[in-house]
Amino acid sequence: MRRPSRETAQSQRRITRRGLLLGGMQAGVLATLAFRMRYLQVKEAEQFRFLAEENRINIELIPPTRGQIFDRNGRIIARNVPAYRITMTRKDAGDVEAVLARLDALIELSPQDIATALEDLRTRRGDTPITVADRVTWEEISRVAVNAPALPGVTPEVGLSRTYPLGADFTHVVGYVGPVSDYDLSRIDAPNRLLLMPRFQIGKTGIEAHEEERLRGKAGTRRVEVNAAGRVMRELDRQEGKPGDDLQLSTDHMLQNYTQSRLGDESAAAVVMDTETGDLLAVASSPAFDPNLFVNGISSTDYKALLENERRPLVSKSVQGVYPPGSTFKMVVALAALEDNLITPEDTVRCRGHLEVADNRFHCWKRAGHGNMDLHTALRESCDVYFYELALETGIERISAMARKLGLGERYDIPMSSVHAGLVPTRDWKRAARGEEWVIGDSVNASIGQGFVLASPLQLAVMTARLATGRSVSPRMIKSINGVEQPSGHGEPLDLNENHLRAIRRAMFAVSNNNRGTAFSSRILTDEYRMSGKTGTSQVRRITPAERRAGVTRNEDLPWNRRDHALFVNFAPHDAPRIAVSVLVEHGGGGSTAAAPIARDITLQALYGDDPPLSAYPAKDRARISAQQERLRDLRPPARDDRPTRA
Repeated sequence: MRRPSRETAQSQRRITRRGLLLGGMQAGVLATLAFRMRYLQVKEAEQFRFLAEENRINIELIPPTRGQIFDRNGRIIARNVPAYRITMTRKDAGDVEAVLARLDALIELSPQDIATALEDLRTRRGDTPITVADRVTWEEISRVAVNAPALPGVTPEVGLSRTYPLGADFTHVVGYVGPVSDYDLSRIDAPNRLLLMPRFQIGKTGIEAHEEERLRGKAGTRRVEVNAAGRVMRELDRQEGKPGDDLQLSTDHMLQNYTQSRLGDESAAAVVMDTETGDLLAVASSPAFDPNLFVNGISSTDYKALLENERRPLVSKSVQGVYPPGSTFKMVVALAALEDNLITPEDTVRCRGHLEVADNRFHCWKRAGHGNMDLHTALRESCDVYFYELALETGIERISAMARKLGLGERYDIPMSSVHAGLVPTRDWKRAARGEEWVIGDSVNASIGQGFVLASPLQLAVMTARLATGRSVSPRMIKSINGVEQPSGHGEPLDLNENHLRAIRRAMFAVSNNNRGTAFSSRILTDEYRMSGKTGTSQVRRITPAERRAGVTRNEDLPWNRRDHALFVNFAPHDAPRIAVSVLVEHGGGGSTAAAPIARDITLQALYGDDPPLSAYPAKDRARISAQQERLRDLRPPARDDRPTRA
């Protein structure tokens, strides 16, 4: 229906008034906003610029507390201690050289400290704090704090630093931490921001490096308000991180200390293993060094001295070093032949002092020969010719298979640096590695643990534990994590004939307890603790014809680094084995004279848990042992309870 024209005109007038009213209101709002914007941007500009420059919000990382490491009895091995340091941030400092000069007047920085700080300030991001001085005193921290207004960008801080209260005893096991280096960062694709913090410490070797992620924990964060000088005005928010895990090792700190001390200045290694659980009760390598030297960066002089020492203190010989096992390998050869029914324990071989093989003469250590030897007497007196014959009949493949079953040629998953797999050679290995075919002379050499065969002291301890128990005992280094027990290394039965194992064990008992045994002079007299063992001597290199003409006929006539290695392995007690021990003395000469006495002393110390009575030793040794015990007692750490606490 068509509307009258009068109504249409009235409606248009009403709409026009509303539009004007609404438009006026909008114009008023816009005018108010424009006025306010002009007020803020023009009149108040200086005030807001001042506030923006004076105060801003920073998000900072809170470094986590590194997990502590302690021994099986709760003794601290690696702990955290408060450490004071001075840091500087380039973008807050302004004229960094002027600020460093003022700081130098307060805490006396060395030229090297200043040069390092300037280089770090130049190369790091402007908002990354760098450490100018570390491990400063409380008095120095106080002077810096009092003079804070004159030191823009400089912050006194309290952090945590690693320390090793037992010094060199656990150097090669636990390792050490050190400041994150450019080399460390270059090996990581996307470095955690935590690693860019000033002088942040990470594991460099040993357990500290192997368990770095677990020990480090997770960083926390906090939001803080800071002024233009970088001073924190207030904390706005905090989110705590996760501390690193505490690790309890299988090692016993008193036995570790004794073992390390008993090795003395020798270039040597020793491993003590619990035959029931596989726990490594002591893992020592000598000579050692104080890991605290590395925590804040070792001096070039100290590092050079370690690096140039011919006895290689930086190497953990117990797991990194691999050596020809010598006659300690003879049990492997014997067991391989027995298990394949190639011999019986009663079969004999006549030793004439040598064996002719393929136009080569392989000598026995006893040049006059041993005469008729069966398995028992051949192991007891370590006749080489008996095992030459055995290897020719058994073959390298059977010998290698038995060696692997007994734990040789395997890289064990323990948290130490550069654990070596050793070498158990086969025909295929030689063809691939040397491009040559296996020859019977190689088998003859392998039969006495020479030639291509290589093993570490750790592997020899595992081999001995498996011979003692008949189980696939495996080494365990970490006993628990945050109090949670870790899987045992007890192992399953090896599926070896128990009668064959008994024959091997009886012969090893005779080595230490029969007056014709090669280790009889290092026997244990306590009936319930008698040990079964095997000596070994591995040749480093032959005496040359020229040396023989010059009168060099004995090992001790050679320079130290050309003498034979000395080895000894044992388990004890014989009737109910609790521990297995291996000892290596580099260039020590004979296993019976250099390694066996050390192994005997360590074994007794482990079984008694303290200094054994002198009656446990042969009478001829008691005066020397008494003096030795007194000397080693002086090297023990003080007995006190210092169980770990969170910093």
